[in-house]
Amino acid sequence: MVRANGAVSLRELARVVQTSEVTVRRDVRALEAEGLLDRRHGGAVLPGGFTRESGFPQKSHLATAEKTAIADLAAGLVAEGEAIVVGAGTTTQELARRLARVPGLTVVTNSLLVAQALAHANRVEVVMTGGTLRGSNYGLVGSGAEQSLQGLRVSRAFLSGAGLTAERGLSTSNMLSASVDRALVQAAAEVVVLADHTKLGADTMFQTVPTDLITHLVTDEPPVGDERAGTELQALADRGVQVAVAQTPVGAEVLAAGRQRRDARDARDAREARDARDAREGREAPLPGPRRPQRLHPAGDPSATPRLADVRRR
Repeated sequence: MVRANGAVSLRELARVVQTSEVTVRRDVRALEAEGLLDRRHGGAVLPGGFTRESGFPQKSHLATAEKTAIADLAAGLVAEGEAIVVGAGTTTQELARRLARVPGLTVVTNSLLVAQALAHANRVEVVMTGGTLRGSNYGLVGSGAEQSLQGLRVSRAFLSGAGLTAERGLSTSNMLSASVDRALVQAAAEVVVLADHTKLGADTMFQTVPTDLITHLVTDEPPVGDERAGTELQALADRGVQVAVAQTPVGAEVLAAGRQRRDARDARDAREARDARDAREGREAPLPGPRRPQRLHPAGDPSATPRLADVRRR
């Protein structure tokens, strides 16, 4: 899978091979020791990840549920009548599909995929940059794209990339794409980065957005046990980035199961504490299971309780 796609998340590997993420993480660590791949937070890539870039066919099948959840959450940052810029990428393409419902919106983009997603949105105006087409991501790059962005001012820029760290910010493995992304950033008052958990902690060759210029980060919940991704998110938040975490369907099920386990544990702890308190006060703790039925007798009726003589006669 890594050889075919260039990169893959631990969550996807675990789903395909039908095993736990803990087992997959151990196997990935062994493959890295043999030099067959490079580990990334929440996933793995082919060796030489600083410069290697996957094409659109590979990227479009990676972390699809996560990208959908991120796009749903990021669309809530866009208001009616705004003007924004949207960079190239499969996550920004998902965002564009949701922006078609925002009336009075103006979208400036260098991505053919973004423009195609908005082509039939009658209430959205789409402005394309110039430039030279890169077939790997269907983005327009070069001096023509950069010059068309000069003098432009919009409210927000929505960008994705190949890696994100608190130390360097957003980065990509292609110099031409990085240059256009920097021009998009210069045109916007705020920068919103869309990055799934596999990008957290990954560092690629060309910096596009320094951390201090990132206003918002929209990402998904890292897999259970991925402490480094959680640490990276906290480090970004400490640097002033407003982090929004989208819940994928799988992530929501994991959280619900965790809440059920926590509630059961809390109920057990409360029951044990009550039993211990009753024991200290000299009361017998109630036995578990259904309560024994009690016979109800009229008050003051002496026949209600059998006498010893009656029992002996029986």
